[in-house]
Amino acid sequence: MEIRLIKTADANMLAAYHEKNADHFRKWEPKYESDYYSVSQLKKRLSTFLIAQNKGRAAYFVAVEKGEIIAQCSLTNIIYGPLKAGHIGYSVDARFEGTGLMTQVCEETIKHAFHTLKLNRLMAAYMPHNARSKALLKKLGFSKEGRAKKYLQINGNWEDHVLTSLVNPENS
Repeated sequence: MEIRLIKTADANMLAAYHEKNADHFRKWEPKYESDYYSVSQLKKRLSTFLIAQNKGRAAYFVAVEKGEIIAQCSLTNIIYGPLKAGHIGYSVDARFEGTGLMTQVCEETIKHAFHTLKLNRLMAAYMPHNARSKALLKKLGFSKEGRAKKYLQINGNWEDHVLTSLVNPENS
């Protein structure tokens, strides 16, 4: 397995990843247009993602095994200046839930955030009933900071989220 930053050529693999896991991801994602994960739409978004990534404003990691994407982890909404922070989000192929794969991919992403991008703080949010995300974030060292009512619109409904953060241990 390889964990690496995305590239434009990943559009077909990303489309297959999302198509294969559509039912699995539906309960954790916003409602999207039917072509949101089409190869053509992904190619457009990937070019925008790569511009942000090249400027240090985002980072998009994928885990690839046997020619297919099996997990992804993103750093987005990166802000520099006195904050030096960003948001982390992730997804894993249903076949690999509970295997430790997501921990590996997130650890690589966190290392990139703290060592390469020199961020001080990462933030993540999960729905209170998402036990897997809660356990993952705890394992990664994230601390609960609070609860936000109707924080994100997921699958057409405004959902509460638990807010967490991880501070770069080298910045104490």
